[in-house]
Amino acid sequence: MPWPSRKRDKGAVADKKEPDAKIAKTEETQKKEEEEKSTKPPAGSSKSGWKNWKKAKESDSGGEESKQTYCHWLLKSEPESRLEKGVDMKFSIEDLKAQPNQTTFWDGVRNYQARNFLRAMKLGQQAFFYHSNCKEPGIVAIVKIVKEAYPDHTQFDQKDPHYDSSSRKENPKWSMVDVQFVRMTKRFIPLSEIKAHHLAHKADGGPLKNMMLFTRQRLSIQPLTQEEFDFVLSLEEEKPH
Repeated sequence: MPWPSRKRDKGAVADKKEPDAKIAKTEETQKKEEEEKSTKPPAGSSKSGWKNWKKAKESDSGGEESKQTYCHWLLKSEPESRLEKGVDMKFSIEDLKAQPNQTTFWDGVRNYQARNFLRAMKLGQQAFFYHSNCKEPGIVAIVKIVKEAYPDHTQFDQKDPHYDSSSRKENPKWSMVDVQFVRMTKRFIPLSEIKAHHLAHKADGGPLKNMMLFTRQRLSIQPLTQEEFDFVLSLEEEKPH
């Protein structure tokens, strides 16, 4: 089995850009600390981008607002080596592209909320492939779900870092899905840039105001609304700030 349990697991290690994240129980405190540490970006760049994007979207949809339902995802994976119980957790987008048919199973998730999101994924839905716990976290590619949730075999493997002795084969605790590479984003979209838009949108009501990447940043599997996905995707057409 190539790169066993290579994806981010459990509550997930906080991104190095988010050093104040401690444990899941302190998420609200983390959020406040992050906001205090963050410097709000100049209103011009982010807000104007949001207004231009909104104008284009309203033109496409006749002005109708998108329903706040989750239909896209963000999947965090570690592109740099990190040993856990002697196993390297590294799995970058290049590792995915090197897999047969550029497809792999998304194993090793050991957080109940993240697991539930995995179980909610539908065939054909797209997700951002996000490099996490590295020097510069951010979105690098788009993948799609090619097999819906089924039992994660690593929970039964005693040699695997994510072995769970309390899980039973007749009633598995943990699930995984299969994902396939779709394409690289036209440019790397860094966490810092997405965060700048998030902070601006919190003030002016933009689509990233409640993005889970900042409200539940420790989760390795995160849902995205259509508006969130579309706005972030639109950033690949812009020059980096």
